[in-house]
Amino acid sequence: MASGARAVGALAALMVAAPLGAVAWSAGGLRLSPADLAALRFTLTQAVLSALVSVLLAVPVARALARRRFPGRGVLITLMGAPFLLPVIVAVLGLVAVFGRAGWLNGALALAGLPRVDVYGLQGVVLAHVFLNLPLATRMILQGWQAIPAERFRLAESLSFGPAQMARYLERPMLAEVVPGALATVFAVCLTSFAVALVLGGGPGATTLELAIYQAVRFEFDLGHAAGLALVQTALGGAAALAAWRMARAAGFGAGLQMAPALRGPAGWRRAADALAIALAAGFLLLPLGALLIRGLPGLLQLPDMVWLAAARSIAVALLSTAVTITAALILALAVARGGPRWLDLAAALPLATSGLVLGTGLFLIVQPVMAPTRLALPVTILVNALLALPFVFRLLLPEARALEAGYGRLAGSLGLSGAARLRLLTLPRLARPIGFAAGLAAALSMGDLGVIALFAAEQGATLPLVVQRLMGAYRTDAAAGASLLLVGLSFALFWAFDAGGRRAAA
Repeated sequence: MASGARAVGALAALMVAAPLGAVAWSAGGLRLSPADLAALRFTLTQAVLSALVSVLLAVPVARALARRRFPGRGVLITLMGAPFLLPVIVAVLGLVAVFGRAGWLNGALALAGLPRVDVYGLQGVVLAHVFLNLPLATRMILQGWQAIPAERFRLAESLSFGPAQMARYLERPMLAEVVPGALATVFAVCLTSFAVALVLGGGPGATTLELAIYQAVRFEFDLGHAAGLALVQTALGGAAALAAWRMARAAGFGAGLQMAPALRGPAGWRRAADALAIALAAGFLLLPLGALLIRGLPGLLQLPDMVWLAAARSIAVALLSTAVTITAALILALAVARGGPRWLDLAAALPLATSGLVLGTGLFLIVQPVMAPTRLALPVTILVNALLALPFVFRLLLPEARALEAGYGRLAGSLGLSGAARLRLLTLPRLARPIGFAAGLAAALSMGDLGVIALFAAEQGATLPLVVQRLMGAYRTDAAAGASLLLVGLSFALFWAFDAGGRRAAA
């Protein structure tokens, strides 16, 4: 196991380092044109604005969810995790259906005689990022509220603390600990957002670095220029990932006998404000999905053959990349749990420092002198999707692997249980639930990815997210909505199948 884990860790590090090395080698002298500097400024601007707006809106929503109990609260909190499974291109199409030129909002404004709003450009990119990251920020901040021990709130009530004192002595210290990490995390996510800028970017003035890399490869075929931009993108992404990792920490309230207390929120206007925050957040998250459902259902049974072929490719890519990710993550997690070298942990986290498009650019540079990159579109997509999911799957499996080793490691050793027998009789049954959840998450993420495939795929080798993007670019909105609905259904079906299978195996 130790030698196998070292081989897997070295291979994972090599699969990240080799593309980045190719990017650095091809970049030569790093010279940024005025257009490149504009793309850099726009990338930073939209990421900063998206992070600020997402977290500022998440604070009242998380506070309302923490101190109010109502029917459907658990379902709503569960839905806060949906953006991890929702393909970005689908989320963008849903937002366009509501806020686009022919969307519901502009239709209502036209009836009222008011000017229309434009969803393209900076405002559209920020809107999409807030839609995708508001639930993430809310979940992070809500966990901070739930981490405050119940004893702190009982003591505050015994001291007759009002809402102002509660905020001063309990809530604001927690927010000071949690909010910086949430800001850094959302900022890092928005730095590497490609599909949002591809669809909602408003021309040269609203181009991100990732979109500039794509344009340099696909339209200009200037590989040196693309490599230079990828180098800048990697530096930004690595710095943002490091900042997110350093800032993400729990509030320092100490331990308590009861966590996640049932808070009693104040009555009066604060109750109405909490209800309004929850209603607005739920409406903002669910309305675009409802618009997509309404628009996509009529055309779902009349999709062209290319959509079904692309769906089959996407399923194959998702299943294969999930198999690679789970195998690698499980080997690394078990090795680290048994006291393996610390660099294995670093190897598993290394893909966080880059993005799919940067890795794709590096692999394009490696493959292009040898053969046509389009011939390796699907294998490269499988590899990159597996690498990008590896840090998340590894982090999901590692705590469970450590608990397994602490509880059963000595017993298994005393019984001489090792190798395939240990895997079959102990490891897989005990880790079935987290493996199923992690596999479902990896499959859903791979199913909806629109990154490296956009660089490599030819006209006949597209996956479903790329077909949706092409249908939107051709203004075939009904067909794009139907294909998006199919993509959502397949993504959630894969997640459910793996997650349910893991839970059944663990029962």
